[in-house]
Amino acid sequence: MPGKTITLILMLVSAASTTIYSQVYTSPNYGIKSHETLEIKRIEVTPQNTIIYLTIENKITGGYFCTDKRTYLIYPDGTRLRMTRASGIPYCPELHKFYSVGEKLHFELIFPPLAPGTKWIDMVEQCGGNCYWVYGIMLDEELNRKLDEIFRITSAGKPEENIIVFRRFLEEIDSLNYGIEGMLYFNIINAFIEAGDSIGAGVWYKRLGESDAPRKEQYLRLLNERGIKF
Repeated sequence: MPGKTITLILMLVSAASTTIYSQVYTSPNYGIKSHETLEIKRIEVTPQNTIIYLTIENKITGGYFCTDKRTYLIYPDGTRLRMTRASGIPYCPELHKFYSVGEKLHFELIFPPLAPGTKWIDMVEQCGGNCYWVYGIMLDEELNRKLDEIFRITSAGKPEENIIVFRRFLEEIDSLNYGIEGMLYFNIINAFIEAGDSIGAGVWYKRLGESDAPRKEQYLRLLNERGIKF
């Protein structure tokens, strides 16, 4: 009996440890991504690995998709974790060929476990061309809830009101150097454009360029592609 009691206690401790260090993020917010229809549905972080569940929708006739084995999660300091395996998607140069427009591919990418306390990461495929990436993936439950609420408010708000909402949140997190910082600048600039205030948009465009926002070059490039350049 004593031996069984000890075994039971050890099993309970082990289960509790797994619970403490496991986390699931459903539809986490992010800053910017490469492919319009690429979506992160869920991220599971456990002591053994990090699993990212994704979908991508085909938008063209004859479309195809694959993943390079050189796909990484990147910490804010630039440290990389290389993908260990993938499920539901072939490794390039093998291809998943879509049969129709609108068809979705569901797949998972598995990486080593993330360091405890990781607040955000980038996911980047390193390949020959048309690589996919998602920058500024948020792994902070409280911030994800705040962002969900902000997007709910601004989706129905007027541009002038949205500027205030995004500015307040940017001021709140500015010193934390989160991967979504550039996205907030991007939305502020677009709100100024929608409000017909090119002077305000230019001021914030310059602020983005002078900021330390992660991946700011990508946001500036996206603004330029939309004809917004000062």
